[in-house]
Amino acid sequence: MGAGTGDLAEAAGLLADQTRLLAVAAAAGGSDLAVVRQAAEVGTLATAALRLAVERASAGGHSWQEIGDLLGISPQAAFQRYGRPRDVPASSGEAVSPVVTDAADRAIAVLADWFEGRYDAVAATFDASLAAKLPAAGLAAARAQLAGTAGQYRRLGDDEPLVRQLGDYTVADVPLEFETGPMKGRVSFDRAGRVAGLYVLPTAVP
Repeated sequence: MGAGTGDLAEAAGLLADQTRLLAVAAAAGGSDLAVVRQAAEVGTLATAALRLAVERASAGGHSWQEIGDLLGISPQAAFQRYGRPRDVPASSGEAVSPVVTDAADRAIAVLADWFEGRYDAVAATFDASLAAKLPAAGLAAARAQLAGTAGQYRRLGDDEPLVRQLGDYTVADVPLEFETGPMKGRVSFDRAGRVAGLYVLPTAVP
C-alpha cells in the first residue's frame, strides 16, 4: 500500500517544525550537543519523509529508473533502499533462493578491494549501468566521503552476511565495523553475477 497524502503531509509538517527548532537552537547559542540532537531528529524525519515520497511515487506508477535519476543513484540502488517486499515475486509464500549462490563471498571480496584501494578490481565487477556512474575515480571519492562520515574502516562484523533474492537481484548485506561503530556494506548482483549496486548503510536501514 502506497504512502497516503496525509502521511506524507504529516511527515513534511513535522520536518518543517523540527527544522525551525534547529535554526532557533543554533541562533540562540544552544549547547553543541543539543544542536546535534536536534539536527539528528531533523535527519531522521527527512529520511522518513523521503521514504514516504518514494513509496507514493512508486505506487503511482513511476519507475525505479525515474526515482533513481531524481535521487542521483541507480534504479537498482533506489529499489534496494526503498522497495517493499510486495515488489518481490515469490511462489506459495516461500522465500526465493538467491540466484548468485556465492553472493556473500563475492560481496566480502568487493568490499575488501574497495576499502583497500583496489578500485580497478572493484570497477571490473560492475555491470554496465554502475560502471558508467561509478568509475574507479568515483570509488576513491566515495571511500574518502565515507571516511569523513563514518571514520576509518576497521574490520568485518561478527555476524554472518545476510543474503536474499529481491526481484532480479541477489543482495548481500555484510556487517562492518567503522571507527564510529557498526555499519553494513550492501552489494547487489544481477543474474549474471555482475555488481549492480554498492553502498555502505547504517545497520538500522532495512
